Amino acid sequence: MKPATPVPIHAVAGRNSEKREDLVAVEEPMEIRVGEHSIAVTMRTPGNDFELAAGFLFTEGVVTRPEELKSIRHCAGSNFNVVRVELNAAGRFDPARLSRHVFTSSSCGMCGKKTLEQVRAVMPGPVRRSSPPSSETLYLLPQRLREGQNFFATTGGMHAAALFDRCGEPLLVREDVGRHNATDKLVGALLLKGGLPAQDTLILVSGRASFELVQKAAMAGIPTLAAVGAPSSLAIELARECGMTLIGFLRDGRYNIYTGEGGI
Repeated sequence: MKPATPVPIHAVAGRNSEKREDLVAVEEPMEIRVGEHSIAVTMRTPGNDFELAAGFLFTEGVVTRPEELKSIRHCAGSNFNVVRVELNAAGRFDPARLSRHVFTSSSCGMCGKKTLEQVRAVMPGPVRRSSPPSSETLYLLPQRLREGQNFFATTGGMHAAALFDRCGEPLLVREDVGRHNATDKLVGALLLKGGLPAQDTLILVSGRASFELVQKAAMAGIPTLAAVGAPSSLAIELARECGMTLIGFLRDGRYNIYTGEGGI
């Protein structure tokens, strides 16, 4: 299954129109299972599915180390839309604790949460801070993010999460129709490589900074989260609680610092 697919369209410009093909981002449901238990169905762009499953389980507090993951595979006959994870510490897993087992959309990963308290229950302690990025470094990041957004360039319909070192060098980029999925893919890639906590890094996300994106960055030990768009009030509150630096409107040579002013 490919992340983008051609569709026939009528392209209209002024009084002129033509029939042609356009590439659009693929959106498909992916079910995540732990053993026999179905715990989530998320609308995602196919690709990096195992990273998405691993990142989801990590940011939900189901696993804390890569050694706890015994295997990750696509279920036969599922058209690559069901991923099954087997844990080495299966006895620790309580499927009743996860409340996001119904459905999560590509636009809002929080939709399946029953209560805010259940989200906060898996939050780590304060994030350990490393050397802060400079303003000069931050100004470089939006262009470097765009350079890594291969599928956005062809479809115009994908979000991205990009990880940088404190000097602004890109380390990892993941794309998806959902911001939270792109971030889970990135965190999952780090988990599978043994790269967590990622204390000497910062993350830049396309679009706005939601509560859940701050939560995922905090779980991964990333001290700075920047967004091209605006943060929400709850994202600011959580970033402050976790000791993170939260930056919004990072574009066109400017940005706002919402928390962690001393981290820049």
